[in-house]
Amino acid sequence: MTATMLLAGIDFTSRPTRRKPITVALGGLEHGVLRLARVEAHESFEALSGWLRTPGPWIAACDFPFGLPRELVEFLGWPREWLPLMRHYTAMSREEIRDTFVAFCDARPVGAKFAHRACDGPAGSSPSMKWVNPPVAYMLHAGVPLLIDAGVHLPGLHAGDLQRVALEGYPGMLARELIGSRSYKSDDKAKQTPERLIARKDLLEALEQGRSRLGVRLRVSHAQR
Repeated sequence: MTATMLLAGIDFTSRPTRRKPITVALGGLEHGVLRLARVEAHESFEALSGWLRTPGPWIAACDFPFGLPRELVEFLGWPREWLPLMRHYTAMSREEIRDTFVAFCDARPVGAKFAHRACDGPAGSSPSMKWVNPPVAYMLHAGVPLLIDAGVHLPGLHAGDLQRVALEGYPGMLARELIGSRSYKSDDKAKQTPERLIARKDLLEALEQGRSRLGVRLRVSHAQR
């Protein structure tokens, strides 16, 4: 990683709006310190698509899945190669995706409704075929085409511009390492409680102290808190 490498964290949503935009946190790493430069809000997929075309070098961590469980793909007879699979999947409507996945789950026993990717267990992430709470299946459906069309490099999946690299990111995995299973956020205003605020403050403090496995200390300004 070069000294001028831009780092981005993309907080994605499958339905961006002015009230709930896609947010992109931007910063840089130097001597073990990650400094947050700014946070941008993108109210549409078109706006994010424009950002993805920003010249590099940069690396972005995206909080949505880039693929589907092998078990699901093989059961449905979908393409096994990544790009043809994504072309097939993103050509479907959200209604078709939901109906297909509901039928798959309905035919399976309680406790094993969803198929999982190998990375879901270690990361503690939701199954990428989940269509609600959170709707990561729709996030994949909306997000991956933006990466492909922008020519971003996806290591191990799809060759693109090596100066613009996107990876899957797991913010929940980092949060659990630092504050355990405490809930720290909610989109529901009624659930934005003092307890969650305290959890966020504790999480920020732990990040600033560099207490994670990453060995990196976060630096933010007073205004960014």
